[in-house]
Amino acid sequence: MDRADGWDGPRRGWGVSAGDELSARMAREIAEAVTGLRDWRVQHPTATFAELEAAVDERFNAARARVLGELARLSAAADLAGRPAGERARCPACGDRLAPQGKRRRAVVTQGAREVVLERDYARCPACGRGVFPLDEELGLLPGPLSPRLREAVVRVGTWIPSFQRGAAALAYFTGVRVDAETVRRQTEAAGAALVDRETAEAARLEREAPAPAGGPRVQQISADGAMVPLRGGEWAEAKTLAVGEVVAARDGAGAPVVRTVGASYFSRLADSDAFGRLALPELHRRGTATAGTVAAVLDGSLWLQAFVDLHRPDAVRILDFPHAVESLSAAVQAALGVGAVAAVVWLARHAHELKTGDPDAVLAALAALPVHDAADPAAAATARDQALGYLRARREQIAYARFQAMGLPIGSGMVESANKLVVEERLKGPGMHWARPNVDPMLALRCAAANDRWDEVWPGVVRSLRRAPDPCPTRARRPAGLSAAQAGRPRRAPRPPPLRVAPMPADRPRRIVAGRPTPDHPLKRRPFQHRELLRQTTSTKR
Repeated sequence: MDRADGWDGPRRGWGVSAGDELSARMAREIAEAVTGLRDWRVQHPTATFAELEAAVDERFNAARARVLGELARLSAAADLAGRPAGERARCPACGDRLAPQGKRRRAVVTQGAREVVLERDYARCPACGRGVFPLDEELGLLPGPLSPRLREAVVRVGTWIPSFQRGAAALAYFTGVRVDAETVRRQTEAAGAALVDRETAEAARLEREAPAPAGGPRVQQISADGAMVPLRGGEWAEAKTLAVGEVVAARDGAGAPVVRTVGASYFSRLADSDAFGRLALPELHRRGTATAGTVAAVLDGSLWLQAFVDLHRPDAVRILDFPHAVESLSAAVQAALGVGAVAAVVWLARHAHELKTGDPDAVLAALAALPVHDAADPAAAATARDQALGYLRARREQIAYARFQAMGLPIGSGMVESANKLVVEERLKGPGMHWARPNVDPMLALRCAAANDRWDEVWPGVVRSLRRAPDPCPTRARRPAGLSAAQAGRPRRAPRPPPLRVAPMPADRPRRIVAGRPTPDHPLKRRPFQHRELLRQTTSTKR
């Protein structure tokens, strides 16, 4: 049935006969592809299986693109036929009827580098001046020439493959679409920036609304640490990473009971300790840290990590990472007895075992009794011993490893050490890599989404952000009753609000890392009471 639909004159409705016609065309496309392949095979009787695969891909990619075009046109016609006669589509921002502006063509690149050409209606809103392609909105097309699935493929290879150049090569091999490394970089960083904005907004929402968290496990481990990232201009900066996992009882290969942490997930940002603590809230909320029965915070000796635990789970069982404790013993005994000396190796093995399974005070006493006066450099040996004693005595409650193991808790933070390699270093510390600071967090956000097996969950939200949903029309509510948009006058379009981000550090705040080393103002160098006072001030400011 022909009728006017308010867009482009008469248009036939899509009924059963039209659907049958489309099905027949699609069947012909497939039949022609198969016939062509049969003829090709006759002409290439000695073709290898790989050559057969390439021939099939080439012909079916062409048929696939034509079928996609038919389905897209069916979608457009069905949308038009579904509106009452004379009714025009409405602006997604203010709801006014859109004024038709004719048609525009758009070529969308899909699998096999095949183009799908779309003929789309274009309209403009008389009220807010916004131009709209209804078909683009309906099909969820993204800006640029790539189809949505190809756009996602670009971002995937840019996230996982160790360099953008190699990512472009991988994309060409798997999809038949060739783009340059700069395109992969630009598309990947844009998607990552959209994800960072969404996660930052979620952190602000959770702080503001304080909803009930998800149910946590019986025992949970949290560990956090930092890894250095090379920036442009020869600068290095610390990317902090959080790892969260569930602690379960298991048995090793010999059948002995062991403690394992499973289901690890990660969050990483290039941020100072205060901002990192806030931004990590969504991941901890998702994992139910606040409701977990027991939380084991296995950390190194950094003071900022203690403040992180104070912020999210003050009652956590705090455990000094066992390898860090042994490392401090090793430094002291080698300074006293000699690097690599048999006596030093024997002493370390004995007292590391005692520290892990026995009395920490006995180990501290043995450490204090090291014969530093007989060392090659008595002053240096005494300094190393005193540093180890101060480090371990200040954390006496965190080195009761026998008690922690009896409670079924882990004593190592290898989970976050692995996260540093998996999330940060494998992608951001390749040969010759130097990152612009604003591009680090987008890559870290994508890496975490992939490593957490949550890509399919977060990607639709990234797409919505990349499509730049229109802002609400600011004058719609103020239009006088009985006046049309034209009578009320075209309103001025409201400026797009800036993305929600954590406030940057003040310009006069001293840098905490210079040339890759912490300055005296870094949290690592602060005395405990100074750090607690800073945390108290920060908490009172938030309230």
